Amino acid sequence: MNKSAEIICVGTELLLGDILNSNVQYLAQQLASLGIAHHYQTVVGDNPTRIKQAVAIACDRARLIILTGGLGPTPDDLTLASLADFFDTSLVERPEIVAVLEEKFARRGQPLTSMSRRQALLPEGAEELPNPIGSAPGVIWSPRSGLTIMTFPGVPWEMKAMWQASAVPYLRANGWANGVIHSRILKFWGIGESTLARQVESFLSVENPTVAPYALGGKVTLRISARAESVTAATQLIDPVAIKIKEITGTACYGQDDQSLAEVVGELLKARSQTLSVAESCTGGSLGGLITAIPGSSSYFWGGVISYDNQVKQQILGVDKAVLARCGAVSAEVAAAMAVGVRDRLGTDWALSITGIAGPGGGSDEKPVGLVYIGLASAGGTKTEKHLFGQEASRDRIRQQSALSALNLIRLSLLRSQEDTAGAGS
Repeated sequence: MNKSAEIICVGTELLLGDILNSNVQYLAQQLASLGIAHHYQTVVGDNPTRIKQAVAIACDRARLIILTGGLGPTPDDLTLASLADFFDTSLVERPEIVAVLEEKFARRGQPLTSMSRRQALLPEGAEELPNPIGSAPGVIWSPRSGLTIMTFPGVPWEMKAMWQASAVPYLRANGWANGVIHSRILKFWGIGESTLARQVESFLSVENPTVAPYALGGKVTLRISARAESVTAATQLIDPVAIKIKEITGTACYGQDDQSLAEVVGELLKARSQTLSVAESCTGGSLGGLITAIPGSSSYFWGGVISYDNQVKQQILGVDKAVLARCGAVSAEVAAAMAVGVRDRLGTDWALSITGIAGPGGGSDEKPVGLVYIGLASAGGTKTEKHLFGQEASRDRIRQQSALSALNLIRLSLLRSQEDTAGAGS
């Protein structure tokens, strides 16, 4: 059997989508940082039969099973009882855990009830995995040869504290840690997943580091992952691959890991000591929100105008009434005029504008839902882009795509301006 791990998350609330399962993301990242392979994740409701079925499947394909959820005092907290039943053993009350629970409840000014006392019941032979924050402890247990089980509460901050304080030292001390699996995410805009895959096809079959593409909300990414003895060694494997991919894809790659388009644009503006303003219609402030979400954006972002109504476009931005009548608010001409208007009024080096039809209504055969025009004004002139984000796209998606596409437009323009400046100085 491979020395791999499996994660089982217990909780009906997870199945219903009431709670985002952030625990599995954290644990997957932590396992990778320890170099522990893991190939399966399971979510199961608060049902003892199905919990035992999930454990039975995991026992056949993993040597380390990590369970989160179902450790509290309420009747639907069934994880430990289900495990004990599956491995045909008993739950035994641990006096030392009862004492800890009594002390914790006393500090809260509450008595330890019989229901809360159930948290001191652990499978016979299991080692306590202490909970420094909450009341429910977990277990580290080897119910059979070659198998290790760890349980954690579903509360994320409790689980994380227990993982770092007890689980990581245990795994390292017992030979589970096997170097690291380290990843770098390259981010792209303006290129489709299939097009990107064709450009980097020669890297997709490499085994270490591996390269895998995936798309989310118009953004395409490549994950480069390497297994090595240390992060430094893994980085040395990743670096040449990342450099080559950036050379192949050019300006389509805008950043990596946690970098956002707004952050990249901000860094380019700061490097040139230049400023930006925005004029928004269909996005209603989404573009300005992305920009100001970046700490320190006040050094380059001066403000914006939400010109939802045509009167605001005319009276505040100076868009010609005749242009609006002739071309309509959703047009390249109006997008250009909006960008010029906000740049002139706020006195910035650059200005972006967005006007479009976000839906679900308001479209026509000539101008369907998803039609968006983006304008960019600078000392070098004005340009516009036309986008068709699709009538089937949701209102939120169209607004998000519009704002991100506007950021990409100025990013590319800043890069070209940077190249022109460098060429003039050579």
